[in-house]
Amino acid sequence: MAKMKKTLLIVLISTILTGCYKDDILPAPQAISEDLKMTSSVGIKLQTAFVTSEVAMNVKTETAGTVTIRIFDIANKVVSKETMNVVAGDNLLKVYTNALPSSAYRIGLFDANGKQLGITDFNKIN
Repeated sequence: MAKMKKTLLIVLISTILTGCYKDDILPAPQAISEDLKMTSSVGIKLQTAFVTSEVAMNVKTETAGTVTIRIFDIANKVVSKETMNVVAGDNLLKVYTNALPSSAYRIGLFDANGKQLGITDFNKIN
């Protein structure tokens, strides 16, 4: 009987210790589609230049950190701005353009110091 209690106690302790173990789960790398692949080490690339409500983009940086994405209208006025944290390498993001009227726009990627890392154009259509 004492041996059985000892065995149950060992099993119970093992279960508790195993259940409390923190697994380090790393995020799976994002698969980059052909239309978003970039050969340069830094920049921004849109999936398509013709946008209705949203467009996928690849923001690529050499180091992890904070970047700002700015959308400029044809008068070069900032109409949208978003700051986000990115990892080194490819970062797949979406830009939502529902609030923008149909027109031509430029979208730029800037580092934390305001240095332009990349820029590209798109057309908002309905």
